[in-house]
Amino acid sequence: MNQGCEHFDGLVLQPGNTAGCEECLKIGDSWVHLRVCLTCGHVGCCDSSKNKHATRHYKETGHPVIRSKEPGETWGWCYIDRVVKDPV
Repeated sequence: MNQGCEHFDGLVLQPGNTAGCEECLKIGDSWVHLRVCLTCGHVGCCDSSKNKHATRHYKETGHPVIRSKEPGETWGWCYIDRVVKDPV
């Protein structure tokens, strides 16, 4: 499942710019799970959240790789190649 994706190459793990979804915090909304953009550190909510800010961030910026910000999870996702990979 990790094959064929070069977007993970050379990425530095980002701690995340905020403790919660940046947009949800601004509008006072909630989220299900958090994702961190590995290009800029933007923290957005997952696609199970009603606002889907992580995917919205990808569509607006083209930043291809996110990782889970959930405790104990280390997986990443490439929106372009649609692959899951451990970026650690």
